[in-house]
Amino acid sequence: MNLLAVDTSAEGCSAAVLHQGNVHARFALAPRGHTRLLMPMVRELLAECELVPSGLDAVAFACGPGSFTGLRIATGVAQGLAYGLDVPVIPISSLAAVAVQMIESGKIPEGDGIAVAFDARMGEVYWGCFGNTGGLPSLVDKERVCLPEDVSLPIGLNAWSGAGSGWALRERMPAAVTSHIIRLDTGMVPHAADVVRLAEQAWHQGLQVPAAAARPMYLRDEITWKKLPGR
Repeated sequence: MNLLAVDTSAEGCSAAVLHQGNVHARFALAPRGHTRLLMPMVRELLAECELVPSGLDAVAFACGPGSFTGLRIATGVAQGLAYGLDVPVIPISSLAAVAVQMIESGKIPEGDGIAVAFDARMGEVYWGCFGNTGGLPSLVDKERVCLPEDVSLPIGLNAWSGAGSGWALRERMPAAVTSHIIRLDTGMVPHAADVVRLAEQAWHQGLQVPAAAARPMYLRDEITWKKLPGR
């Protein structure tokens, strides 16, 4: 199958194509360059894979949580391509995409957990806890936005690692959480290369949706999604 994935949910701008079992990707740290960089990346990747857009089976995107502006860009690109090509869309959690990176670092054994935290501004964090299940992240508890003081770790996993920009606020997190973290990477951001791997799994699970149903996941719906024109 041929999958295209895009991500502009954080500081990074990236695109990736899964073609003949291989992942081809582009990534740039460009917080203000998403609109300028994303479509050229897509065109370069399709040319590299010798694919025409009509050869794609689906379009995936990091649906959030993350930057309001960034998620609008990724959602618009994914929807526009999917409408034009008449293919489904696969929304993928940005938090799960970072959990994949931690697992693929080789430092997260099977049965261990990854607590991913993004800086949500307004003194809060986006928080998601995942277990390493067969080399892929499985959500252990629902993703949420909360104060750093209110984060928690689910029971039942062997050991915990942390990832994401939200861990810069770890001094405000409960000792019951921080004392269980055995490794930490605050610099990880979502990559489309990880989004496309999760999208392949989601495709086989039948989790694709029509283009019209693709929408960003903002955990703060009351001040974000309702602002989108036409919704």
